[in-house]
Amino acid sequence: MEPMPPEPRGPALFGPPVELSGLPVLPGLAERLAASAGRGAPEPVGGGPALLDAARGYWARRGLAAGPERLLAAAGPQPLLLALLAAVGGDVFTTRPCAPWHSAQPLVLGRPAYPVPVPAECGGVPDPFALLETVRRVRAEGGTPRVLVLSPADDPTGTTAPPELLHEVCEAAAGEGLLIISDETDRDALHPSPVPVPDTPDTPDTPDTPGAAAAPGDPAPAGRGRPVFVSPAEMLPEHVVVLAGLGTTLLPPGWPAAIARFPAGREGAGLRAAALGVLAGTRTGPGAPLAAAVAHALTEPPGVTERLRAAARLHGILAAALYRTVVRHGALCRPPRAGDRVYADLGPFGDALAARGIGDSVELEAHLTRRLGFPVAGGHRFGDPPDAFRVRFTTEPLLAPDGPGRLRALTAADPLDSPHAVRSLTLVTRALDEWSGG
Repeated sequence: MEPMPPEPRGPALFGPPVELSGLPVLPGLAERLAASAGRGAPEPVGGGPALLDAARGYWARRGLAAGPERLLAAAGPQPLLLALLAAVGGDVFTTRPCAPWHSAQPLVLGRPAYPVPVPAECGGVPDPFALLETVRRVRAEGGTPRVLVLSPADDPTGTTAPPELLHEVCEAAAGEGLLIISDETDRDALHPSPVPVPDTPDTPDTPDTPGAAAAPGDPAPAGRGRPVFVSPAEMLPEHVVVLAGLGTTLLPPGWPAAIARFPAGREGAGLRAAALGVLAGTRTGPGAPLAAAVAHALTEPPGVTERLRAAARLHGILAAALYRTVVRHGALCRPPRAGDRVYADLGPFGDALAARGIGDSVELEAHLTRRLGFPVAGGHRFGDPPDAFRVRFTTEPLLAPDGPGRLRALTAADPLDSPHAVRSLTLVTRALDEWSGG
């Protein structure tokens, strides 16, 4: 069984070439950071009492109660995942596609990362039958399957896993003795409105997507299109470690912080202790001033929760516009449900791409980035085969480059009226017109 290979054509193994700028820093968070700037003592490894107590409240409000003795904090989700994998040992299974840092951490440890294809319904979780087959093949070849990393609200696809499918996957993983690490970084970035579906007969759809589009910012009708998020820790709590990066929801992207919640009982305590030992050896905790701001954000004061809701609405509207644009031209794309991205399969344009000398997603990424004037990440960066012609678009180019412009977008009646959104969508439309004959 072949593990995930290194990324083709270059040493950049760990993700898209440009990180997102995000929204302006909330004044309340900046004030907390500045007020703690004089703290010279280091934050305790794994998080101090104030930070872990704030994390306890964060998880409790999401139905995942746990005392501080079952929690850890670190400077970003990457070191937390690295510590977990180092503590558990064995072979790691990821989804295909997956967030680049999921597969990067096993590579850093010198261990295989075996990708398992996702089902048709969504990304973020493996197809349960493919998972069982992959695990059994790895075991038959002498491997030691130990960990499954999944993401119920997914990057790169922007989808959420249906609870029934997620439960089936978790049961399959637990039955094979795998620890499940659930990346719930985007659980607070669920779009509040359904995706408006283009009025074309060939549009990909899902059963819970309504045919009628809601007006920008309108709430979704109950039970129609509104994403449902369920954590694997609610299904099989003794088998799941929950991990959440905070830099795309509660915090600015440049403030690295993450928290993890461990199972109850002796095995969970042992795993936490082992992961804490790795963090102690690498000293990858948040600095004391940042820890104070993180703790404040985790209490979710009104300013933070208002920003969360506004950002989810904004990115939902922009991601839906990207989705409509690509599927109206005949590309394949799952409707986005969370976060700031869509994952498009441009395979239907394969002949047109080949005629222009574009033979794989590496060349497609380079071509689109040059033509559009903003970064587009090819599917090879997320573990998909390069010949699949898949790309991830984000909502970043649809936003103004300046802070005031982004703040205006948060409260705009229709963020698609902005010149930046119009320009970026027009550029994407023209490129797809050329390939689709539109």
